[in-house]
Parts: sequence; C-alpha cells; structure tokens
Amino acid sequence: MHRLLLLLCAGLCLAQQPPSAGSIPSGFTSIFNGRNIAGWHISMTNHHGRTREWRVFDGVLTATQDTPGDGGILLTDEKYRDFEIYLELKPDWGCDGGLFLRSSESGQAYQVKIDYLEGSDVGGIYGERLTGVEGTTADYRPYWKKDDWNTLLARIEGATPHITVWLNGQKITDWTDAANHAADGAADGHIALQVHGGRERWVEKGVHRFRNIAVRVLR
Repeated sequence: MHRLLLLLCAGLCLAQQPPSAGSIPSGFTSIFNGRNIAGWHISMTNHHGRTREWRVFDGVLTATQDTPGDGGILLTDEKYRDFEIYLELKPDWGCDGGLFLRSSESGQAYQVKIDYLEGSDVGGIYGERLTGVEGTTADYRPYWKKDDWNTLLARIEGATPHITVWLNGQKITDWTDAANHAADGAADGHIALQVHGGRERWVEKGVHRFRNIAVRVLR
C-alpha cells in the first residue's frame, strides 16, 4: 500500500511539471529535421556574407562566421504569410544575429533581433534593409536564462504586419508597423536565421545555436 502511494505521488508530481525546453508545442510542424539543413538554403545575395558554417550536431543547428567578418543568412525553401515560429536558442555573448520574418532571398525582412551583446537586445524588432520601419527594443533580461537554452515564439500576421514575441513564455514585444514596408510590398516571404557580418558585432569563433524549429501557419 505504501509503495502504491509513492508511485501515485510520483506520477502526480511528474504530471504537474511544466513542459521542458526540448519539445515542440502542440499544433506546430517541425521545419528543421535535426540532422541537416534540408528544407533550407544559404543566401548567395545577402549583404552580410555567404558563410557556409551552418552545421548540425546532436539535433542542434550551429551558426557562425566561416572567416572573420563573413556572415550570412540561412533561409527556408518555403515562403510563409501569417504564422507563428517557435525555436530554442543559445547564443554566445557578443554575437549579433536575428530571426527574419517575411524575408526576401537577399535578406530584406522584418527581423526579430537576437543581438546578444552590450547595448542591444533579444526580441526587439528591426527592419533589415527595409525603408520606413521604426522598430522597437525589448526588455528581455528579466526573462533570459544566461548560458542556457531559451525558448522564443514569434508571430507575424496582417497586411500591415503585427509582430508579437514571447521569450520563455513571457510576452516581451507587441508591435505593429505603420504600413507594410516589406520588400516590394510582399505579404509573405522566407523565414531566415542570421549571422551578422563584420568583426565588430560577432566575436571570433562565436556561435549561435538553434534547435526544435517549428511553424504554425495561421493562413
């Protein structure tokens, strides 16, 4: 009887634990297979560079400059309109990157910043090579887990883009553009991950890490 109570208690305790990082939320579809970059491609026209250092180790996508100063972006083969994207990230300090939404092939996009360095932020919005975008910063530090995996969920929707960002379950950004400033007025585009070019915003041999990348299409 005593053993049965212990087993029941253990099961209850496990059931009450929140979902841990490392699992894709219900309703999302994985767009990264954890083995290679199938379904993605490197932009050959991005102004940050053409780094080929997009590697996969034990289910983790790593990204860095292949030579000092040479960054770049990795794009999904597919384009998306209104959607949510979930991913887990673990960047090295001193490295500037981003999550691009509705991106062109050359990297003109609404960017959710992953600028993990002094004076910048994770989760704010920036118009990457877009004219007229007045972005915003995010107060991410109260929710950030240093030297650990963090979950990022971003949503973009509407003809006039409305972007919402959650970090580790906490809403840190709720922003709407004044108009659609996407390249050529596009209403859809690729999803992309960025390694910033130049030596000033990327530490030598620094790495951004991503895993469990998944999308939920809204329409």
